[in-house]
Amino acid sequence: MLIAGFPAGAWGTNCYLIAPAAGEECVIVDPGHQAAPGVEETIARHRLKPVAVILTHGHLDHVASVLPVCGAHGVPAWLHPADRHMLKDPAAAIGMSVGLPLLGDLTVGEPDDLRELTDGGSLALAGLEFSVAHAPGHTKGSVTFRLPERADIPPVLFSGDLLFAGSIGRTDLPGGDHAEILRSLARVCLPLDDSTVVLAGHGPQTTIGRERATNPFLRGLAAGPGAAEDAAPRRGM
Repeated sequence: MLIAGFPAGAWGTNCYLIAPAAGEECVIVDPGHQAAPGVEETIARHRLKPVAVILTHGHLDHVASVLPVCGAHGVPAWLHPADRHMLKDPAAAIGMSVGLPLLGDLTVGEPDDLRELTDGGSLALAGLEFSVAHAPGHTKGSVTFRLPERADIPPVLFSGDLLFAGSIGRTDLPGGDHAEILRSLARVCLPLDDSTVVLAGHGPQTTIGRERATNPFLRGLAAGPGAAEDAAPRRGM
């Protein structure tokens, strides 16, 4: 399997391209702010053919390049319906009323083909099967995508801004809820095998086992209700 990722834009948001192998169809996860050039370079380097864009949530740093990427390749995008409004009004979705021009010219809106993600569903794309888990808390429509173990790789979780190496997503923006993100972490992350590789929306990759042992939020959840409160600073937009 090929998983190629790079950080993009003002927030260093990780964008991922996943394919069974070089030269085959691929899925793009979270083409955010200023991600389009990196997407095109990765496609060319690995001779990939995009078939879909899938989005962990609707914040601008994860969706700002959806329109150009989908338009350039004629592919659909998938997003949870609770975050759909963010595509048309990204500034309000992050509580931002000034400063948006500092990010440069942005083309916001819905792509021509926008499809809805559902909790517990699966997406069969590019010869791969992604399991979808609704994981609200950072936003109302946050989701994770999971690939099962294969002969060449362990299980992989694309966690968006739910779980990071050593931390979790912030909950102080519109639609955020600290208690809700803790419930999502307990329901979505804690049951996973320790070998699961976590590819987050920001920062380096990690594993569920490492986070279970060292992340103060996951350790706090294992210790009981309330123990994870304010255990460490949150990350992401």
